[in-house]
Amino acid sequence: MLKPPPAELLISSENTISPVRFDRDPALRRVRAGAYVPTDAWDALKPWERYLLRVHAVARSWRNPTFCLEAALSLQGLPIFGEPAEIHVLDTYGRRRGDVHMHGGIRNHEIATIDGLSLTTWVDTAVAFARVAPPAHALAVADAVIRSHLDAGRDVDLRQRAAAQAERRGLRQVAWVQEHARAEAESVGEAVSRAVIEWLGYEEPELQVEFVAEGHRDRVDFFWRAAQVIGESDGYGKYDASDPRAMKAHFVREKQREDRLRRQVRGFARWDWKDAMHPDRLDRTLRNAGLRPVRPRRQRMLDAVAQNPRGLPAATGIQHEKPDFG
Repeated sequence: MLKPPPAELLISSENTISPVRFDRDPALRRVRAGAYVPTDAWDALKPWERYLLRVHAVARSWRNPTFCLEAALSLQGLPIFGEPAEIHVLDTYGRRRGDVHMHGGIRNHEIATIDGLSLTTWVDTAVAFARVAPPAHALAVADAVIRSHLDAGRDVDLRQRAAAQAERRGLRQVAWVQEHARAEAESVGEAVSRAVIEWLGYEEPELQVEFVAEGHRDRVDFFWRAAQVIGESDGYGKYDASDPRAMKAHFVREKQREDRLRRQVRGFARWDWKDAMHPDRLDRTLRNAGLRPVRPRRQRMLDAVAQNPRGLPAATGIQHEKPDFG
């Protein structure tokens, strides 16, 4: 099942009721030619939701498009970084029309039809994205795809699928992504953090290790067993900021959990998304917890972590929700 539009789309060619033309209605915002949305609804959308709405606008106004890359990721509920600049579709020949990038080579891809829309399969979407995206972003997508397929009893080898395609671009990066992807990873923050941790030169941590003590079973994001250091990559998790009592109870539980874990190890490191995007911050956090690098830094890779060349400059943030398998 694909993700539905996050707001109501109004299509000019389908307007058989309203006497007012959509392009003359001051309460509407133009998403693309012939597609509009209430301005207040658009303003309330997050960057990746705006992108999803733009994709659905193409689906409604174009004749039988086949979506790929970020457009397919968005429809499939896979991780999206900010608001991608272009909507990607497959075609016989490569060309551009406005913000729609039509890629040639449609015959080289496996296509699925879901909810009436055509798009590349999960595996082909992950492979295509891994060829061209920043490695840490591609790793987050690969984690989600491999995890969901494993839950469904299927194995995924992105490297093998890439080698079977005619395109030769990005094979080395696909191999890196396949080697580092982990089904046990549970969030985008974990994926990006793992990449940064490697490029900072630290030993690879174990993922999702359980600690049983004091009548509780606590699972942690990262564990460096030799150093006896725990790492948590998503801050204090999600909470309902609109409910002060629930928010306070959430932080009390998290503080109790952290204290319980600290009593079992030598060091504890906690960081959030912004820290992962600024590697020097994460480096300081890990050092303060007692870790030391075991390899040289890969500064070129670290310098590119916070960059998103495929996104709109003003769009920040990340879609964190866990995708449903489709």
